[in-house]
Amino acid sequence: MELFKEQKPREASAPLADRMRPRSLEEFVGQGHIVDKGRFLRSAIETDKIPSLILWGPPGSGKTTLANVIANATGSRFVFFSAVLEGVKEVREIVKEVEAEFRRGVRTILFVDEIHRFNKAQQDAFLPHVEKGTITLIGATTENPSFEVNAPLLSRCRVLTLKPLTGSDLKTILNKAIEDRERGVGALNLSVSEDAVDHIVKASHGDARTALTALEVAANLSIPDADGQRTIGLKDAEEALQRKALLYDKSGEEHYNVISAFIKSMRGSDPDAALYWMARMLEAGEEPLFVARRMVIFASEDIGNADPHAISVAVSVFQAFHFLGMPEGWIPLAQAATYLATAPKSNASYIGYLSAKEDVVSKGPLPVPLHIRNAPTRMMKEMGYGKSYKYPHEHGGYVKETYLPDDLKEKSYYKPKEIGYEKTIKERMEKLKNS
Repeated sequence: MELFKEQKPREASAPLADRMRPRSLEEFVGQGHIVDKGRFLRSAIETDKIPSLILWGPPGSGKTTLANVIANATGSRFVFFSAVLEGVKEVREIVKEVEAEFRRGVRTILFVDEIHRFNKAQQDAFLPHVEKGTITLIGATTENPSFEVNAPLLSRCRVLTLKPLTGSDLKTILNKAIEDRERGVGALNLSVSEDAVDHIVKASHGDARTALTALEVAANLSIPDADGQRTIGLKDAEEALQRKALLYDKSGEEHYNVISAFIKSMRGSDPDAALYWMARMLEAGEEPLFVARRMVIFASEDIGNADPHAISVAVSVFQAFHFLGMPEGWIPLAQAATYLATAPKSNASYIGYLSAKEDVVSKGPLPVPLHIRNAPTRMMKEMGYGKSYKYPHEHGGYVKETYLPDDLKEKSYYKPKEIGYEKTIKERMEKLKNS
């Protein structure tokens, strides 16, 4: 008896997300950077030259669907294998079965879901068969393959990065399901309000499976009227998702009000308020990377050298979100918000730049003092370029010198405050100035 069989046709009783799974690239929505005309994956499918792949992306972004589409387009046998449920014994059995099919001239695409859950030994079991071409391996992972897939296997696969689906993508997918009478919920005669669709889209965070599941639950909860018409409004969508729609328009006034409250709460050193306003944004469907970018700006603008580590924390959290995505991505975002809110504050570097910029605009391109000009040629040296310049490292690390243009030599732009590490900077600057 075969333990691993090709994926069966979708039955009417299957979940909506499975029934609506695209069967071809023409039906596939999103991920244009890899499936549009002229892009790598479409070209590979059209030329029937599919290499082994690692599909890296967040849940519901289309990893399993793409593997199915590839198998359908190339006429290959598609075998689904779960790294969560199967072990080394099953790996050996499936490889043996695939080899038998290969000898009969049948190509097999082995789809390994959550390949990052396999240990090194399990991943190594695929290596010789991928190398010989016995199988075309397509691994799906939500984790960074650089860390979770061993180097020998990774070197034999092409990594494709999938992005969270956009709001427009999710609306397209939902509308297809609403209209499709064969595979979708079209036979239920549904009328779905625009605000209900918007709420499902925002609450799904780029995950098509979540969006379609919410639509299916709402459809099943709806009651037909005397004419057999079913209506899904905002309250029905909220009930299906068990999540209220929050007052927050990403393109309207409330967007600016809430982000302003978030920034001002961090600036005012109130971590509780910062967490509240961040939660308001994230739970209403704001793009989390927008929030992360604002914290990177804040770390320099409002904290600066009072805590030089703040910018490192903010940038690290921005990168961490790229690894995680939602739903877990809020965890490092919350860490950053509380760190920045409780850090000492100084806008001295921010104000200093604006002051310098004002002089640049008002006074124009003032000449660089001769002694700090570069002198790569003999003629320049004869003209005095670089003359009398003292290399600080040859004078104890500091030389009392003028580096600003003559018209600005008495100006001071950066004025550190007596806060946090900036107090140390101020003391050092005063000591050097008086030396």
